[in-house]
Amino acid sequence: MLNKNAYPSYTADELLEQFHRSRKYSRDLIEGLSAEDCQAQSMEDASPAKWHLAHVTWFYEVMILKPFEKDFTYWNPEFAVLFNSYYNGVGDKHPRNKRGLLTRPSLKEVLEWRQNIEDRISALLNKNTSIELLWLIQMGINHEQQHQELLLTDIQHLFYNNALFPTYYAQGKQTSSTEKSFQWLQGIDGLVNIGHEGNGFHFDNEGPRHSALNQAHSIGNRLVSNAEWLQFIESGGYQDFRWWLDAGWAWLQAEKIAAPLYWGKDAQNKNRQFSLHGNCLLDLHAPVSNISYFEADAFARWASQNIDELAAARLPTEFEWEAFAKSNMADSNDLFGKVWQWTSSSYAPYPGYQSWGGIAGEYNGKFMVNQMVLRGSSNYTSPTHSRISYRNFFPTHARWQMTGLRLAKDGI
Repeated sequence: MLNKNAYPSYTADELLEQFHRSRKYSRDLIEGLSAEDCQAQSMEDASPAKWHLAHVTWFYEVMILKPFEKDFTYWNPEFAVLFNSYYNGVGDKHPRNKRGLLTRPSLKEVLEWRQNIEDRISALLNKNTSIELLWLIQMGINHEQQHQELLLTDIQHLFYNNALFPTYYAQGKQTSSTEKSFQWLQGIDGLVNIGHEGNGFHFDNEGPRHSALNQAHSIGNRLVSNAEWLQFIESGGYQDFRWWLDAGWAWLQAEKIAAPLYWGKDAQNKNRQFSLHGNCLLDLHAPVSNISYFEADAFARWASQNIDELAAARLPTEFEWEAFAKSNMADSNDLFGKVWQWTSSSYAPYPGYQSWGGIAGEYNGKFMVNQMVLRGSSNYTSPTHSRISYRNFFPTHARWQMTGLRLAKDGI
């Protein structure tokens, strides 16, 4: 299952501590939720919180305990089907759009199962410290971190579909706003090294490390704000086909899209945005979020011709973004922790890419079509899960994730 670059970055004791911290964080995320909150599924792309808790437990049971534990037995063999996501090599799967119908097992039993698997992983790691096992546990931790973010975005979408507009966070965790004036910064041109560097954990789609050619370009010092997006709306940007890709225009018309997801008006005609903090007044200085690739691309086309300081604007390539991030890590340019940033790069394999072997080979490679790359991380991204080489990806219409944009342009 391992490739030559897949080695654990931590000792067994360090990984065990990270494992327990990650598992606790998942449980903490549902602390203020009811069993009913954890059961519901608001759309096919989203999953119930209970399913996320169960799926990451399934991952440890099937990927790690089954091949490594002596006298392995399933907690419940039927869970191998119920909580499989997309791993065809494992076997059958419960239909994605019917995950919300899984009223059994109960949340209580899922949490009991989680504890059983945690105890067994701990016992296994105290006996076996092989490179392959340590690496798989490290992969499991990163996998659970991905689902922690999905759990939050899926709860936000669920609560948005409730007329009560429930509040998840009482305080804290809001995406901070900035009043920084916009500036073009010189990008890194010429041949640049792209991809993960060093021995730290990374997903297979982050390598192999290779050279890419960036033409001379500039890149924005900050993310596009709600205030700028409001200009786009008020100028008729959602009603003017000139700014939209053909597929984007068709999507816009079919779905009747007129603003970012979660935007709306109150009885006083004030702009509001729903978040995990509830239905709040729109913060004009915060970065725009919950937009699709179609919307990000249309905004760049509109801004390039309608805002003087954004003349010639476009979306950056993922290679421009990565080179910029490497050279600006010490600066405050909203690279991480606010919104994922759409790029103009299709999600495709790097030169020389090979997926992981075994079941883990289904993790990233088979999705390398009809998706676009996002870079950075969001306010919902789990602690320690951000890195420069990380390649997130979603289809062009997706916008229930914390997705925004920064701009680039050709030339200096």
